[in-house]
Amino acid sequence: MERKIIKIKGDDKPKISCEEQVILEEHERLSPHLLFEIIRRDGDEELSRPTKALIYSGFAAGILISFSFLFKAVLTMYLPDKPWANLITSIGYTSGFIIVILGRMQLFTENTITTVIPLFREFSLDKLLQISRLWGLVFLSNLIGTLLAAIFLSIPTFVTPELSAALHGIASHVVSMTPMQNIIQGIPAGILIAAIVWMMPMSQSFSLFLILFFTYFISLGSFAHVVVGSSELAYEVINGGANLYDYFIRFLIPTGVGNILGGTFVFTVLVYAQVSRELKEAEKCLKK
Repeated sequence: MERKIIKIKGDDKPKISCEEQVILEEHERLSPHLLFEIIRRDGDEELSRPTKALIYSGFAAGILISFSFLFKAVLTMYLPDKPWANLITSIGYTSGFIIVILGRMQLFTENTITTVIPLFREFSLDKLLQISRLWGLVFLSNLIGTLLAAIFLSIPTFVTPELSAALHGIASHVVSMTPMQNIIQGIPAGILIAAIVWMMPMSQSFSLFLILFFTYFISLGSFAHVVVGSSELAYEVINGGANLYDYFIRFLIPTGVGNILGGTFVFTVLVYAQVSRELKEAEKCLKK
């Protein structure tokens, strides 16, 4: 292909063509508008997935994300009740996220950015309905998965009394939060999960460390994640430490709102504001 070089009067530096600019950016650090485009395509792909695939994937994610609850409890069981213990037990919290995100399963809080970005590019009622369908299916599937995991963790045959006490200690902390606290604590968690999704295309072989780093601080900061917390609250409800009011009104709805506010209305909107001009220039470039 013939190389196109464009020179502007008064500027000795050659200007490369649109195609060459894209190639250059792909071989260097990905630009924000290219990251936006990568996630937009992923989002469009997710929105077109069959209902059955979304349900099974969301169901698996709900079960496997509960390992965050379980492994944090396992580490808690072996450590003394000291202020520094959370520095170690929070490592266990990252396990479920690593399995679910690297396994490309449907986690509700990931979709607060992935499936919303296509709406910014092409706003339509049909796209909005597609997002509502996916959110509803994935969220419900995640909750069913966490419920089954909580039932399993409540069976004495599989859980020792020491581990049961550790699980209760973690879950009781979640129960003690007020609805407003869960909204506020849910916002940073939503932002951090959205940040993972945004940075994944650049992370390449470091994806594991990216997920571990951000989710570690979700636990360390006692931020509220609606899916992991659903496993914890369901465990308490099954074992008599909480009731359905605590589960739905005190935790689930406020935390879900907080995660959406953080992932969609803070992170995604700010990202779009950053790249909107570049996206318009890229569209003009492609039309030439």
